[in-house]
Amino acid sequence: MIDSRVVATYLIETPLPVEQAAEALAGEQSTGTFVSVPGETQALKERFRARVERIELLEEVDAPSLPGAKAPSSGSGRYRRAKVTVSFPLENMGTNLPALFSTVLGNLFELRELSGLRLLDIDLPRAFAERYPGPQFGIEGTRRLAGVTGRPIVGTIIKPSVGLSPEETAEIVYRLALAGIDFIKDDELMASPPHSPLERRVEKVMEAVDRAAQKTGRKVMFAFNITDEPDAMLRHHDAVVAAGGTCVMVSLNSVGFAGLSLLRRHCRLPIHGHRNGWGMLTRYPQLGLEFTAYQKFWRLLGVDQIHVNGLQNKFFESDESVVRSITACLEPLFDGHAAGAPVMPVVSSGQWGGQAPETYARTGTVDLMYLAGGGIMAHPGGPEAGVRAIRQAWEAAVLGIPLEEYAREHPELRQSIEKFGKKGE
Repeated sequence: MIDSRVVATYLIETPLPVEQAAEALAGEQSTGTFVSVPGETQALKERFRARVERIELLEEVDAPSLPGAKAPSSGSGRYRRAKVTVSFPLENMGTNLPALFSTVLGNLFELRELSGLRLLDIDLPRAFAERYPGPQFGIEGTRRLAGVTGRPIVGTIIKPSVGLSPEETAEIVYRLALAGIDFIKDDELMASPPHSPLERRVEKVMEAVDRAAQKTGRKVMFAFNITDEPDAMLRHHDAVVAAGGTCVMVSLNSVGFAGLSLLRRHCRLPIHGHRNGWGMLTRYPQLGLEFTAYQKFWRLLGVDQIHVNGLQNKFFESDESVVRSITACLEPLFDGHAAGAPVMPVVSSGQWGGQAPETYARTGTVDLMYLAGGGIMAHPGGPEAGVRAIRQAWEAAVLGIPLEEYAREHPELRQSIEKFGKKGE
């Protein structure tokens, strides 16, 4: 364990010489304090101190990105940016993800030596794979339960997100299931409110799922939002299992590491991880962390599916960032160890078939969930035609045929282009 180290790469901004700021970061998050203390021997520092491994100088800027930083130390009055790689001894935190989070994303964000800080990536020793379970189902298990191979899993979200009774929700699910959809999920705002208690919603929705399956021969996967206090979350999970459900969903930033870890140990179904609240952790480019690092924590803890936004989405995120996120989910960790198995990226936010060609061209994969709300429900031919249109768009994308050309022989896709194709123009 002495030779094992966690390696974190940061984007920093500082009013000081970069080397000095990097050493302040490394010291603050390991053996350093503002003054020497009894017991702080040189041997202890050598063994437990974080180490600056690499520095890549970048541009300088005229103003600090964050308040509260020291004034620039040079006459230029400028703030320096750099990529800095720091390694931390595994001995400092052990294979403890909450402690690791405190190490690489803790008090260093409050240092006056830094006027900007962002965690870009983190590489973990294989010991973490021996400690944490990783995904129980992952991509293969999700596909098996959804009954979908060789193409994206096409899905949608129940809207409106609040106000519908369990019976009303079930009617929408029944209609979508008959339309041939693969996957449906609760909205992240829908947990277990008084107007739609989770257990009652599970009962009615699964009745609709089973009734539709008798007609179609396919059982749609429904992700019930079981986000709650730990004990209640486990009860909700058990209710889904008892009703024959095949997926549960949690809001990751709401239940936290401990909540997800508890659920994963108890869980018998794929865990659909919603990242709502992610924007506050990443939206400002000089603060927070990249999804590349973020998803590694949740993968180790056991999510099987995780949201990554979508190309040309309705939110702030760039297409380049979304592509990096999809790629990160599909990259195995720890040389193929089961705990680092790929997870299913969940593409959503303002999606219809029009984004399929670029999504496929830029990621080269069909191993994803492709969720569309209005892109399915608002299709001129109804939900069934909406589902077909998205599948047709993906067929065209994989075959390398332009959508307009493929639409000549596929009326549902043609209607979709006519309805949504001018969106944003």
